[in-house]
Amino acid sequence: MTTGAPTTELELDALLSAPDDDTIAALASLSGDVLILGAGGKMGPTVARMARRAIADPSRRVIAVSRFSDTSAVAALQAHGVETVRADLADPAAVAALPDAPNVLWMAGQKFGSTGDPVGTWTQNVVASAIAAQRYAGSRIVCFSTGNVYGRQAVALGGAREHDALVPDGEYAASCIGRERVFESIARRTQSPLLLYRLFYACDLRYGVVTDIAHNVLHGTPVSLETAFVNVIWQGDANRLALRALTQAARPTGDASVAMNVTGPVVAVRDIAERVGSIAGAAPVFAGAPSDDALIANIDRLHERLPYTALPLEMLCEWAVQWIRAGGRLLNKPTKFEVRDGRY
Repeated sequence: MTTGAPTTELELDALLSAPDDDTIAALASLSGDVLILGAGGKMGPTVARMARRAIADPSRRVIAVSRFSDTSAVAALQAHGVETVRADLADPAAVAALPDAPNVLWMAGQKFGSTGDPVGTWTQNVVASAIAAQRYAGSRIVCFSTGNVYGRQAVALGGAREHDALVPDGEYAASCIGRERVFESIARRTQSPLLLYRLFYACDLRYGVVTDIAHNVLHGTPVSLETAFVNVIWQGDANRLALRALTQAARPTGDASVAMNVTGPVVAVRDIAERVGSIAGAAPVFAGAPSDDALIANIDRLHERLPYTALPLEMLCEWAVQWIRAGGRLLNKPTKFEVRDGRY
């Protein structure tokens, strides 16, 4: 799905929450309400809005749960027909009081600042996960995870596959493996359908690898080449795939059967910077020597099970340049794709 470049946050959020025919069909093939746990983060609000736009039956509820420290986020979701519930997902009593739902997306977690708050990281990524997995045993669950669970891979091998060994690089990655193990353990015991949604580098215009690189190029800041390759996916595509992934949740049978890498193709960081530079009329500045490993994914399973037409990288680069030059709001949450010691 492509359209003109968004120039305001209202246009951007409308674009990010627009379902395509495959998303509408996927949700129509399911029955019952959709519950999004941890809906107050970067992706959650537009995923919730997309679910509401995709479900024609008004009797089917879309419910967004978060601590919602930003009251404007609550009002915005409610204005688009999404029900909201404030809850601390690490509190067993609060989770027990949440509404039942047959379709659940688990989007809660902590990354940024995890190095300085290891207890909070494990609380959000593991303790809260155990509470939710038990509370919604029997429901169809898509559990958001991350490519960090694999650790860096030799670029020559083409990216991590779902059956590869998980090798944590730092405390954040270890806690994310813990989250996956908790969900799969409870899914196995209760024979509940599950999909581990291992997302790599989703890009909104307010944040993301492309925005990070574009910001550096436009401001003459060196772009690090030490991590020389990344996967890139437009967040609107990732949102649609998250909802479609509910149809892929299955009872765990071993061999990473419930995991799926979700991202776009492997792209050279230099290529992204040079594309941005060509669009912006600015010569990129580079720093560092390329390494032969990176946090990258093989996406054969995604294309086999959830084929989709991606937003072209060239268009994403154009949009990022226009957004930054127009003074569009940035979240100031760098992806830290250059980090090579697992410290986020």
